[in-house]
Amino acid sequence: MDCYGHTLVSLATAPPPPKRSRLPTPTRGKADQVREIRVCTNRTCRRQGSFQTLETLSSLAPPNVAVRPCGCLGRCGSGPNLVLLPDGFIVGHCGTAARSAEIMASLFAGGDNYGQDPTKNSLDALALRKRADIEFEKRNFVEAELLLSQAIDLKSFGGMHVTFKCRSLVRLELGNYSGALNDATEALALAPRYSEAYICVGNAFLALDKFDLAEQSYLAALDIDPSIRHSKSFKVRIAMLKEKLAAANRT
Repeated sequence: MDCYGHTLVSLATAPPPPKRSRLPTPTRGKADQVREIRVCTNRTCRRQGSFQTLETLSSLAPPNVAVRPCGCLGRCGSGPNLVLLPDGFIVGHCGTAARSAEIMASLFAGGDNYGQDPTKNSLDALALRKRADIEFEKRNFVEAELLLSQAIDLKSFGGMHVTFKCRSLVRLELGNYSGALNDATEALALAPRYSEAYICVGNAFLALDKFDLAEQSYLAALDIDPSIRHSKSFKVRIAMLKEKLAAANRT
């Protein structure tokens, strides 16, 4: 989990046995069929760097594609291995961030929207987002906003919804409430079921004293992910909303 509360991976059961042999280079025609990517984190693949693969794929995946760890996929020694579901294609030798981005680009970076080198652009955007994480932790919000804006300008093929959400949080800290709302709305346009973006929308409305809209946004986030009810930061926001509503009712 990064400093914005974004969960990179989650545990899952091992996938069914693959139906086809290793696919060295995924083709764009398969992109619309891919709904999940599972990365072997068993012993051999783990030694070959599968956790880095898992993090990179998770960070670059489109919002409708889940990336999860799994057990052994076979082909030990030619990993880290991953499988594209539901088709069951296995891709091997995915042990670097560059190789992970290359695979994702071949699947999801079609068209002319991502520049001449979508793999490099997306890796550069991811690096900028990680630097922004560090600046956010240090409360260097102006620097974090600059880094995230640079990442957005690169037009990565994956993870843009996360970057907009992160900049929304930064802008909220800077007191730019309308900018925070705009960024959270952009994140939702890219990922309509992104609960963290709904929380950011609620935070912006709360700061703007639009309490009914804030409450609606928080409820929408809960509807998508009920587990956030137990989050400390979410409880703080709900308590703040109740306090502001009570104060408004007294006036």
